[in-house]
Amino acid sequence: MASAAPSPHKPRRKSKKPAASVIKSEALVRTPSFPLAAFLWPARTSLSQWEVLPLILMAVGLFRWAAGLWGYSGFQKPPMYGDYEAQRHWMEVTTQLPISQWYFHDLQWWGLDYPPLTAYHSWLLGKIGALIDPSWFALYTSRGSEDPILKIFMRATVIISEYLIYIPALVIFVRRFSRMSGVAQWTAWVALVAILMQPATILIDHVHFQYNTVMLGFVTASMSSMVAGRYMWAAIFFVAALGFKQMALYYAPAVFSFLLGSCIFPRINAGRFIIIAGVTALSFALLILPLVLGALYDASRGIDSRPDLDGLRPPLPIFTQLESYLDEKAVYYPVVELLVQMVHRVFPFARGLFEDKVANFWCAANVVIKLRHYPTALLQRASLVATLASIAPPNFVLFLRPRKELLPYAFAATAWGFFLFSYQVHEKSALLPLLPMTLLLAGKQGLGKDIRAWVGFANMLGVWTMFPLLQRVDLRVPYAVLTLLWAYLLGLPPTSTSAYFQEGENVWAQWATAVIHGAFYLAMGVWHVAEMFVPPPVDKPDLWVVANVGLGATGFALCYVWCLWKLTVESDILPKRLWPAKMDASKKTQ
Repeated sequence: MASAAPSPHKPRRKSKKPAASVIKSEALVRTPSFPLAAFLWPARTSLSQWEVLPLILMAVGLFRWAAGLWGYSGFQKPPMYGDYEAQRHWMEVTTQLPISQWYFHDLQWWGLDYPPLTAYHSWLLGKIGALIDPSWFALYTSRGSEDPILKIFMRATVIISEYLIYIPALVIFVRRFSRMSGVAQWTAWVALVAILMQPATILIDHVHFQYNTVMLGFVTASMSSMVAGRYMWAAIFFVAALGFKQMALYYAPAVFSFLLGSCIFPRINAGRFIIIAGVTALSFALLILPLVLGALYDASRGIDSRPDLDGLRPPLPIFTQLESYLDEKAVYYPVVELLVQMVHRVFPFARGLFEDKVANFWCAANVVIKLRHYPTALLQRASLVATLASIAPPNFVLFLRPRKELLPYAFAATAWGFFLFSYQVHEKSALLPLLPMTLLLAGKQGLGKDIRAWVGFANMLGVWTMFPLLQRVDLRVPYAVLTLLWAYLLGLPPTSTSAYFQEGENVWAQWATAVIHGAFYLAMGVWHVAEMFVPPPVDKPDLWVVANVGLGATGFALCYVWCLWKLTVESDILPKRLWPAKMDASKKTQ
């Protein structure tokens, strides 16, 4: 039998450079709709990251260094001198004292109250600084030092730490997330600059002074590893984030939900679960290993972990019910003592529901109902129940739909829930929900008007709620410059309204968003005028701060609802008949 003649048709080869076609269709056809896109418009024809990335990193680094020329938290503010002094003091504590005394030393003067990785970081920076000038970290005699060379060193440590951890993690995340979402390279550059110029992060870390970006960098690296499908590294990086700052717990439910969901859906993968669990346990063990070995070594040399207590041994600060079962002369006792004290310092439940006025639910509710009159135990339970109720919906969705494109929405919604309802929230904790929400700029339609409007609103509101904190240390000018600059670059109020009314979208939804956001922007502007020119009544000296808290908490609640709504819609977890046909059509065109 004769064989069939071969088909003259040859299969079409796949293009090896899909990115170029995407750039052509997205970057070259459209014109920039906001100033930041216009500034980066010449880079749209570049296909090499090494042509654009160095320029971006130099520009954002210049802004960081320029911001650091201003004062800092505690500058000429005795007796405690603020966060700058706390970070400097931890460098001398970790370099001048045995490791067993780190969490016990002089707790009234900025006692160490962060997890071990912060202590190790402080030790490394203290060792490097001591090579330059040992007097900077001379225990007791260096308190409140305002040496200008020390200030340069401290500012440099923040920038270097950020360029070693936070910025590489952001660059890699934006590249992976944008490629996964089908976003052109030029658009990804614009998103990267917008994220790196986030005003709240620069103001808190590079002006007010802290190292939050180290923790945020590890979280971003964890999310980036999830996007790449490297779940073992995701666990390792997140343990590092927890080991640097306990605030990373804001993300813990989302990390757990995604990793567990990835082990169950679309099919059960027991091997993956065992590996992730084992790597997580091993990472925590390695994290505390220096403390364990240090406590044992100090005990072998007869070093007392609490020499300033004159030999008195009060009960362990927590787990007092175990005190009678522990032998102070046992080999393990110094380890238990140090680890228990570390946990006690890291989780300050004894300080109450809140210490200062923060734009969350409890501080806003305290204006109407004086919560301090209620028992501490009751407030703790109420905070726990409210927090669990707020984080359960986004994590339930993420667990059932462990999709990589949902990560920023789920992380943001979970962090907003913690910020609004958890225990002992600080103003700077708003950085945690703002990070994943801002990362949305690198995703599908991230620079479109809807997402840009909401991301911009959250960031502008977030930095506005930090104004009372910044004002106390005379940082009005960098606050105004960096905030208005970011608003101008992204086309946001009060400099522009270009982030609203996108053609082809639901008109009523756009009008509702514009009206709601506009009311908040107007209220923030009026508040600034009133705070500057109208003194509060004598019987209500905190009137403007309370107004800031109430408006901020309301706006943050809206951001939480929006993130949860977008997460639910994008996950397709609910029947499609619940969504308007117009919404389905708009999703298909994205």
